[in-house]
Amino acid sequence: MAVIKANREEIKLLARLIRAEAEEDGKLGMLMVGNVGVNRVKGDCLDFKGIRTIKQMVFQRPGGFEATQKGYFYQRARDSEIRLAIKVINGERYYPATFALWFFKPYTGGCPPQWFNQWNSGRYKSHCFYQPTVSSCPGVYR
Repeated sequence: MAVIKANREEIKLLARLIRAEAEEDGKLGMLMVGNVGVNRVKGDCLDFKGIRTIKQMVFQRPGGFEATQKGYFYQRARDSEIRLAIKVINGERYYPATFALWFFKPYTGGCPPQWFNQWNSGRYKSHCFYQPTVSSCPGVYR
């Protein structure tokens, strides 16, 4: 059962995003990026207040995703990424992105313990993931 509303076009949009942001990290990395996207729609908190749809989440300004801002959000969604998007929309969560609202790829070194005042929940391949506290964003934890 879906944890956020999504029509076919929104599923494809999320699939394009996870491909653009994490294709190099494989299936699990793309699922984690999908978790972050779904959490931003569910959360309605912090930088993501008023984000209620996948389209709003993908194209959020300011903030949002590097892929949509720096020109590498152009590839179509393949069937494999569409299946991954459906999994995260249906509530499948993957650690360390389980409750994460942010991720980034550090250019050097490891993941800092905090990023924009949010705690590091872990790293998967090239991405560090950061989650809010329960009190600052309870919607992510439902």
